[in-house]
Amino acid sequence: MNRKIHFLLAILLASGCSQEKGRETSESGVSEAAPARSGSPQVTTVVSGLEVPWAIVFAPDGRMLFTERPGRVRVFEKGKLRPKPLAVLEDVESSGETGLMGLALHPKFSQNRWLYLSYAYGRGGARVRVVRYQETGGGLTEMKIIIDNIPSARFHAGCRLRFGPDGKLYITTGDATDRNLAQRLDSLAGKTLRLNDDGSVPPDNPFADRQGARPEIWSYGHRNSQGLDWQPGTNLMFQTEHGPSGFDGPRGGDEVNIVERGKNYGWPAVHHRQERAGMVSPLLEYTPAVAPASGAFLGANFYFGCLRGESIIRVVLDGRRVVRQDRLFRGRFGRIREVAAGPDGALYFSTSNLDGRGSPARNDDRICRVIF
Repeated sequence: MNRKIHFLLAILLASGCSQEKGRETSESGVSEAAPARSGSPQVTTVVSGLEVPWAIVFAPDGRMLFTERPGRVRVFEKGKLRPKPLAVLEDVESSGETGLMGLALHPKFSQNRWLYLSYAYGRGGARVRVVRYQETGGGLTEMKIIIDNIPSARFHAGCRLRFGPDGKLYITTGDATDRNLAQRLDSLAGKTLRLNDDGSVPPDNPFADRQGARPEIWSYGHRNSQGLDWQPGTNLMFQTEHGPSGFDGPRGGDEVNIVERGKNYGWPAVHHRQERAGMVSPLLEYTPAVAPASGAFLGANFYFGCLRGESIIRVVLDGRRVVRQDRLFRGRFGRIREVAAGPDGALYFSTSNLDGRGSPARNDDRICRVIF
């Protein structure tokens, strides 16, 4: 039985699954998906009773692995949630927007079993580190620090991890509520970082030879990017980014960016639709704020979960050109954080209603599966 069929059967046999139904309302600027009916998206709850699931990945053997903000790495396999976490990281500081965040598997995970995590630590989550473990099936061993001392704070902590088509590890970082750090090339805050799988710096990074610049930097001028994926066919990197929250600029201005080598994405010098020579304007901008917390391609379409916007936004693309946008499930599931493309062709998403800003339902937090 191939991997896709095995995984699909495991999901369908999950004991806690239930069909979700609901109603959406329209909002100007983004078209609204129709209520659930034949031919429209069908949503099933895969696993419930979670606590702020942040990142979801799929192992080659069909297991779904995910992080929970308080510091747990969990495993869903053969239609059930494994009762005991794969690991509990004791030095995770979970406060505000910090905690255990990004999760990525090495492109050769089936051979080396390397698993990567990012998390905040220290008083108030003052720093973020990225670590690598070897996954044994029953736990995590051989911890190696990939990068450490990334500036952080209770808010704007980042931190999404993904391996790119080039086999390098990409890391998004927040500005740690010190907006000026995003423009400083001697700081890791407010950046996209690019590393080899062992934490060393690729020699072709754009600032690897610049005096006074951190060689890990791939792009800069970001406020708090939490979504990251590459467009099939073009290998363009798409990111979602949280805009100003009011205390550091006019509220709104959330972004979708096409992020390229060495470029400056403007924060805090520009935001919303402002323009300045030498700085890249966003592909898409959202005011009022939707709080984009993730990003993933499923086929040719780019999806991201919205916390404040309580929905999933689907961006239909033709290369760099936006054809249209659809807002899915608005208000049906509350705050939506992660989105991930499953090996079965479905889209998976997580709720974030127990993060202190939502209104939890009886079975929150959840991971759900969408068939389009």
